[in-house]
Amino acid sequence: MKLRDKKTALLLIDLQKGFSEESHWGGNRNNPNAEEKALELLTMWRSLGLPIFHSIHSSRDPLSPLHESQPGFQMLDDLVPQPNEPLIIKHVNSAFIDTDLKAQLDAQHIKQLVIVGLTTNHCISTTTRMAGNYGFETYLVSDATATFDRKGIDGKIYPSELIHQTALASLHKEFTTVIDTASLLEIL
Repeated sequence: MKLRDKKTALLLIDLQKGFSEESHWGGNRNNPNAEEKALELLTMWRSLGLPIFHSIHSSRDPLSPLHESQPGFQMLDDLVPQPNEPLIIKHVNSAFIDTDLKAQLDAQHIKQLVIVGLTTNHCISTTTRMAGNYGFETYLVSDATATFDRKGIDGKIYPSELIHQTALASLHKEFTTVIDTASLLEIL
């Protein structure tokens, strides 16, 4: 059975303008085409009439590029929700905490999720873990997510691609199936 036959929802996370301020997030972002891949999937979901949910981060820190008073809070122009696509506003890493996302998914009897967005090791990881723990059949699209360099507790800089790959490895086959865009479209 194809994913489209299971009423699989697409969940787009934190595709906001503030992530263009790379130095704020650690610099050296990997996977520069993640938003393009997310848009490809969004376009396909819309064409098939499948459920779509958007989640954005509303930081409580007024200096954050993702604070609602900052221009970076806004979603990327090509990925703005249509009127029938719910927008979930979150204040923490998971799109499930202190939001009605799970209730909306349950109300529509959605059991399968495809997750894309930013950043792999933060909001994507946290939301994916919770989706898996809630029992959703979850797919995380590896080339439709990205992250930045991270500084370790010893001051060492860990490159974004390493962070991305280890985050994906930690999630795969435990909380989700990690898959790329092309492979996902084959099973859609």
